[in-house]
Amino acid sequence: MPNFLRPLGDTGLTVSAIGLGTVKLGRDQGVKYPQGFTIPDDHAARRLLDEARDLRINLIDTAPAYGVSEERLGRLLTQRQDWVIVTKVGEEFENGQSHFDFSPEHVRFSIERSLARLRTDYLDIVLVHSDGNDMAIIEQAGTLEALAELKRKGLIRAIGMSTKTVEGGLATLERADVAMVTYQLGYDDELPVIEYAAAHNKGILVKKAFASGHLDPTLEDPIQASLNHIFGTPGVTSVIAGTINPVHLRENASKARHALGGR
Repeated sequence: MPNFLRPLGDTGLTVSAIGLGTVKLGRDQGVKYPQGFTIPDDHAARRLLDEARDLRINLIDTAPAYGVSEERLGRLLTQRQDWVIVTKVGEEFENGQSHFDFSPEHVRFSIERSLARLRTDYLDIVLVHSDGNDMAIIEQAGTLEALAELKRKGLIRAIGMSTKTVEGGLATLERADVAMVTYQLGYDDELPVIEYAAAHNKGILVKKAFASGHLDPTLEDPIQASLNHIFGTPGVTSVIAGTINPVHLRENASKARHALGGR
């Protein structure tokens, strides 16, 4: 299955076509899913991670804004070298509310905290968790510059932003390694960012590929259709799919392989 593990632009990292999003391991408030869920206990979470490894999924996506996700992964990811960990800076979630701090001082604090929570001495990928004001963050806050300094110190291997605008995605890739963009069947607005990445050997991670469970229900297999569309687009590296259900994880990996030509 050579196509399931893919180079992430020019970062030197190799990541699985499906990445496991872990918001549901740490937070059940203020999330936009069509159905409620219960945060799994450690036994169920460990079974999910074991299933991911069996499926050759090595990409794990977390964030300080995902409640206790980072701390739990720090306990559960015992084979650190098997995983490519994405975390973020900028958004905090406390007492049921998000707030944002993009200052260089908070970036440094957040990275040290993530390293401690995840029980690691380096982070593979760190993205800025945008509040939607992409260009103000990029041009005024000094967030990417602070991440670049930590990358030079060896604490981070690749940096970028989880963006909300085309302009922000393009500006991110001009300055950094990776952009996380929204892309799905029926939503192509951020395609210019993906096309720029393809032309300049940058990494693209796709979020909301399944519209948080709100894809067109009239389609025979909306998840397969969306993955076919996404992986049929040059420049896409990986899709981050959040689930706590091992069956759904297996289905997502199988459908991704089918979209990639069965490999």
